[in-house]
This record gives sequence, C-alpha cells and structure tokens, in this order.
Amino acid sequence: MESAAARKNETESKDLPGRGDLNVQIVVKTAEEELRLLMKRIGTIKQTIFGLVKLFGPGILSEELPEFFASQPTGGQPGFTRACRMVLMEAGVPLAAREVCDQIQQRTPVLRHHKDPLASVTTVLNRLVDYGEARSLVRENGRRAWQWVSDQGESPPSHLE
Repeated sequence: MESAAARKNETESKDLPGRGDLNVQIVVKTAEEELRLLMKRIGTIKQTIFGLVKLFGPGILSEELPEFFASQPTGGQPGFTRACRMVLMEAGVPLAAREVCDQIQQRTPVLRHHKDPLASVTTVLNRLVDYGEARSLVRENGRRAWQWVSDQGESPPSHLE
C-alpha cells in the first residue's frame, strides 16, 4: 500500500519539466559521466605536473597555472590543503587519515596550530572528495582511506581487499 507522502512526491516529480523525459535523463547521465572522466583526467595531469616540479623545480611552471603549485598561501592555513594533496599524489595507494596526518607532520609544521590535526586532515580529505580530486574508499577492516583520483588504470573497487 502506497503512503500519501509517496504519492504526493511521485505526483510532484512528474510535474517538474523534463523529469520524466527519457532524453533529458540520457543527457544528464552522459554529462555526469563526462564530468567524472574529466575529474580523473585532471587528477592525472596534476600528478604529472607535480612529478615534473619535483624533478626539475618550481621554475618550470608558467604563470598561467592555477595556484595549485604556487608557494603563496591561498587563504586559511597556508599550504594545508596543498600538503594533503601532495601526500595523496605521492602515495599512489589509498591512505588512512592518520597516515596522511603523520606524513604531513613529518614534512612540514603546517599542522602545529590545529587543535585536532587528525580531524583537520579528515575534513580536508573529504573536501578533496567533494572537489573530485580524491576518492574515499573502505578498507577490508572497515576503516576509510583516501586516494588521489587519476585516469591511470581502472577505477578501484569501493572497498580495499
């Protein structure tokens, strides 16, 4: 038996323009897939640029590149988000928030002013997922891990073995 709320939602969704149109659904699904592929490609390009900068130095960058590789802070805690990006890029494998936090603390004092560095790192990692730069996975032990998104190889499964 259908509830009144379910019938109301079904009726309202049918009233929205294009909601039931198969062509609209196909276009939206295609656009979503294109966006996902572009985000993977962006991740790969960022990894490539990062590797080149690491090998040849920051002087190889042109002025047109985004602040992603710039040395000046972009607001908030200077270099904090960038430090999380670099750790994920270099790792090549999914890392737990604790592992990212430990690597950042070994490299730079960027976390010394945070009351709870692990919570701060977790927040940034989740934002990187929202930005499409990283993906969140569940390890076999049930713990979350994060991995830099790139289009090299197949997408990993939603859990780690």
